[in-house]
Amino acid sequence: MSSVLKNRKAAILFLMPALALYTAIVFVPILCSVYYSFFQWNGLSGMTFIGMDNYVELFTRDKVVWPVLLQTIVYTILQILFQVGGGLLLALLLTLLVKKRAVFQTIYYIPVVISSVAVCQIFDKLFSVTPTGLINHLLSSFSESLAMTEWLTTPGLSLVVTAFAEGYKTMGVYMVTFFAALLSVPYDLSEAAKMDGAGWLKTVFHVKLPYIRPILVANMVLVLNNALRSFDFSFMLTAGGPGTSSELLASYMYKKAFGSMQYGYGSAVAVLIVGICLILASFCMRQFDK
Repeated sequence: MSSVLKNRKAAILFLMPALALYTAIVFVPILCSVYYSFFQWNGLSGMTFIGMDNYVELFTRDKVVWPVLLQTIVYTILQILFQVGGGLLLALLLTLLVKKRAVFQTIYYIPVVISSVAVCQIFDKLFSVTPTGLINHLLSSFSESLAMTEWLTTPGLSLVVTAFAEGYKTMGVYMVTFFAALLSVPYDLSEAAKMDGAGWLKTVFHVKLPYIRPILVANMVLVLNNALRSFDFSFMLTAGGPGTSSELLASYMYKKAFGSMQYGYGSAVAVLIVGICLILASFCMRQFDK
């Protein structure tokens, strides 16, 4: 009994520095945002306590935040498709390779180490209209009118391109985790499925994916939280435009707080983002228990 208590104390002692650091960089800013959301403050003059007025404005009078919230949800779904779906597909393809596997794994991972600014510059040139970018140049071989497609300034298309750019950069992270998980699937299970007449696809869907389900759920939680807090790609590629058609909650919060100098209202938007992240993350985490 005493050894168990000693082990617990040792574990707590080792966890304390990490917990203190996590509290300082995560919980304290969240609490500060909650505090500021009850005030009207432009960052220069004194703060004025206004109670729930910022939240009333946010949920009842702000005509922009709800379309932005819908766009953020669509963006999050696209990120799950690109990052989780794309990473899983690449990992499955890697398991089929015997030779040159490390080479392809490195190639797929290169975008992860490239800065977001560089990736945005690459996609800006790829989807450029004047001068004609590579994508429009390829499309022009099918129809000349497609050469003038305004990818980054057309509502709807701009959001998809932005989501694809971020998915392209981070897909490699999930490819690596899925690949490691797939390699941990017992060989006997796959062989038993083959002996029962299951093809490659059936083996993937009925053996491998159920076996790596915890990793799948964990990656979805990570993508959900990252996508809901996504800021840099939307801000650098389209600046939320045209209009607010590719605006996300994080970039909207930034513009309200630092562009319009409405720090209290921006904090209320930040609290909304945190609330949505917590709800969706808790829902996904429940899948571990099933």
